[in-house]
Amino acid sequence: MLAEYLPTLLFLIVASGIGVALLVVGNLLGPKRPTAEKLSPYECGFAPFEDARMQFDVRYYLIAIQFIIFDLEIIFIVPWATVFRDLGVVGLVEMGIFASMLLLGFIYVWKKGALEWE
Repeated sequence: MLAEYLPTLLFLIVASGIGVALLVVGNLLGPKRPTAEKLSPYECGFAPFEDARMQFDVRYYLIAIQFIIFDLEIIFIVPWATVFRDLGVVGLVEMGIFASMLLLGFIYVWKKGALEWE
């Protein structure tokens, strides 16, 4: 039984060996010319101006949640569209309910002002 896993084990050993060897060779033979500019943290082309633990505005998270919700909507709508003819009227009604619930959520967020940046 264990003989069936021998090729997989050999593959993992060889892959790990190659990975470690490349890291060691790159570290030993690579150029090392550290400068203050290379060692400084990079933040979108600007010098860091605050602590990394600063608080984000809650609207940032609301936009992220909306992105996830509408991304999930596409995940459900694309397969539904491929089998639309097989589902018939029942599938159309169910997808209409699903889309209307998402639309109501979008309208709610819009009315609350979560989409407006000041």
